[in-house]
Amino acid sequence: MTQVEQSLSTKLEDPLSINSSTQAPRFKGGLQQYVFSPAFTPSPEKRASRGSAAAEASSPLDRSHLKRKASGPASTISPSSSPSPSPSPGCKKLKLKRSTSGYAPPSKYAHLINNLVDSLAQNLICIFIGVNPGLRTATAGHAYAHPSNLFWKLLHSSGCTPRRCRPEEDRDLPRLYSMGHTNIVTRPTKDASELSKAEMDAGVAVLEMKIAKYRPESVCIVGKGIWESIWRVRYGRGIRKDEFRYGWQDEGDRMGVISERDDIWEGARVFVATSTSGLAAGMRPPEKEAVWRVLGEWVEKRREERREGGEVKIEASDPIMDAGLEKTLEA
Repeated sequence: MTQVEQSLSTKLEDPLSINSSTQAPRFKGGLQQYVFSPAFTPSPEKRASRGSAAAEASSPLDRSHLKRKASGPASTISPSSSPSPSPSPGCKKLKLKRSTSGYAPPSKYAHLINNLVDSLAQNLICIFIGVNPGLRTATAGHAYAHPSNLFWKLLHSSGCTPRRCRPEEDRDLPRLYSMGHTNIVTRPTKDASELSKAEMDAGVAVLEMKIAKYRPESVCIVGKGIWESIWRVRYGRGIRKDEFRYGWQDEGDRMGVISERDDIWEGARVFVATSTSGLAAGMRPPEKEAVWRVLGEWVEKRREERREGGEVKIEASDPIMDAGLEKTLEA
């Protein structure tokens, strides 16, 4: 047996003779390295490094995405409570504006037949004066026929009529409620912006003659633009901002005044109301109703006084005669 074989045989017979460096550690001895030692204190270098790491971990910059404003349980937070994203400095909030048509010559709607006629009678409580018939109104032949127009709604909510009438009842207004309607311009357009100031001003003389003929107690100007035309014709200039107001006008502003030798009439009182067009968005519905309510209260009072004093005979107007009057003045 060689010396190497003899040495190997000796180690196999006596395991304890194997070098301790190659022997596997026992289980109990292996756990001793994990036992906590109270006497252990980290070095100043390690303590400083741990402090800096903790400060970085608690930095507001790094933890900003974890911050929440707790106003209550998570289940009670609604989507509307979350803040809306603020626009970037370069972005501007867009505002929607209603488009206006601009002036349109009479030839644009020459093919359209205007079926609307005045609804007038003698000694009415009030005559409503509009701008001109819209396309829907001219085709239907009934006043303020477009669904977006608030005329019939405001007429009812103000108290001028005890119920909400339909556009098809426009010719019955004199008989039912002692009220009537006409316009300052007869030709139909899409909206009032398609009319010129000259057309509006030319219609003032026609209005004065109609009012002088039928002699109502009052007239209601349905829209600021109509009163501006009347003012330009009367005073030769535009009305100033401090001169305009909604509601009842001064006694000197009466319309249809007659001062002839054998016929004197003081004229009709003037009430300026808001426009009822759906395109007129300058005032909110409650603000319009407040203006119209002043007129409605007066109309209710006058209607009751007339009822107590006896029924007043209403004679309907003659559309053919009125149309002839307008053509004569236009010529």
